[in-house]
Amino acid sequence: MQLGIRLHDTKKLPFEERIANVHELGFACGHLAPGKVITEFPTTDEALTPGLAMYMKNVFAKNQVDVAVLGCYLNLANPNSEQLAKITHRYMAHIRFASWLGCGVVGSETGAPNETYTAVPECHGEEALQTFITNLRPVVKYAEQMGVVMAIEPVWKHIVYNPARARRVLDEINSPNLQIILDPVNLLDHCNYKDQVAIVDEAIDLLGEDVAMVHLKDFIPEDGKLRSVGCGLGQMDYTSVLKFMKERKPFIHATLEDTTPENNVQVKNFIQGLYDNL
Repeated sequence: MQLGIRLHDTKKLPFEERIANVHELGFACGHLAPGKVITEFPTTDEALTPGLAMYMKNVFAKNQVDVAVLGCYLNLANPNSEQLAKITHRYMAHIRFASWLGCGVVGSETGAPNETYTAVPECHGEEALQTFITNLRPVVKYAEQMGVVMAIEPVWKHIVYNPARARRVLDEINSPNLQIILDPVNLLDHCNYKDQVAIVDEAIDLLGEDVAMVHLKDFIPEDGKLRSVGCGLGQMDYTSVLKFMKERKPFIHATLEDTTPENNVQVKNFIQGLYDNL
């Protein structure tokens, strides 16, 4: 695997210095959320020009860091038509930018049927799913036109909350430009985490062929919830996902999540050690 990190979990530095630091720490790729990483110049839709993309591409290349994911984690099920139009516009700006920057995928979670992106029981209903699929279609069509892969990330609290639901979205959209970001911990909640092995195995079985990249983190059950932490600091069993990556996904991008500048090397060494020893 090509192990990387969520760039906004690294030490706060000017953009060029931050990417150089990521290389020095031994990471091969990064998850880029521009607004969370870059402060010295704007990253609004109008700022995402070919020139900015090529400048950033050169910085990443000089430091031997791939952009595994260009993150655009906005709510495509927002019921406010004006807000939805702005969200759709931003997805398209990111897709266009990704085509110049040379990213692995443009990444997204799958939203909630409200303006506040709040987890509610309706997230798991059929109406919310159909709304999401309807609103995702033009975004994926634009990704096809720009030669970019859009990748959705199933999350228990969101609309696409389990592997079967993610499979439905893939089958209904039916596009080679729509794939999956597999984050095993995001499929878990306080009500199902004890079945984590079966859930991850189901995800691999139903979604494996369409997994474009992987997010790696850990979890600690706490006060009726799961708290996300860096790999090796909680109760996650990585056997299935690492075996899947090693056997079926050579050189796949995998980015760490919920690390800190203080523990990111420790976490990197832990998960790389597990992978190497499989």
